[in-house]
Amino acid sequence: VLAKLDEGYDFVNGWRRNRKDNWMWRKVPSYLANRLISYVIGLKLHDYGCTLKACRSRVLASTRLYGQMHRFIPAFVQIVGGKITEIPVNHAPRTRGKSKYGLRRTFNVILDLLTVKFLTTYSGNPIYLFGGAGLVLMAAGTVSGLTLIVQKFNYGISFVQSPLLLLTTVLFLLGFQSILLGLAAELTTRTYYESQGKPTYVINQTIRKTVRGI
Repeated sequence: VLAKLDEGYDFVNGWRRNRKDNWMWRKVPSYLANRLISYVIGLKLHDYGCTLKACRSRVLASTRLYGQMHRFIPAFVQIVGGKITEIPVNHAPRTRGKSKYGLRRTFNVILDLLTVKFLTTYSGNPIYLFGGAGLVLMAAGTVSGLTLIVQKFNYGISFVQSPLLLLTTVLFLLGFQSILLGLAAELTTRTYYESQGKPTYVINQTIRKTVRGI
């Protein structure tokens, strides 16, 4: 693992290629989870759950891990432009104790994945997420409202009698609230960064060059 770091990589992830676990309760769920995480994050790795990892300290110097976020370290390394690779590692079968992984842990991983997706994609511009959802909801409300009008004038169905009236109202309200939530999130984001003087970017290397003749 350390030899891979010497080759120029910033993060090395272990891959338990030949796992000594039950295929139904451990291998298949793990395979599906790794495929899902790779798709959502946009970084294909075979074994996000392997605890054998190596990383250069400077890459994650400003990163704080909470809860079970250790399995998503590659995502945070990818944000700062780190070079990532994985290598097969040995995996020994469990000889003592009982695994703590279960269905509840699966739900926790899904929730953590949603958090990581938000942090890696929309933390700097949350209006794109909430505002986009709001526009989609309001567009759906517009379609529902137009359908309501067509029913009124072509088929004589009263606005009050049609369930589309309630649907249209709810869609517009949810869309408007989602946009307001996005604006509030934008203000919160700016307050978070500007109050602490934190940049929204990471500088890997500074090159000093003296320009003469200007």
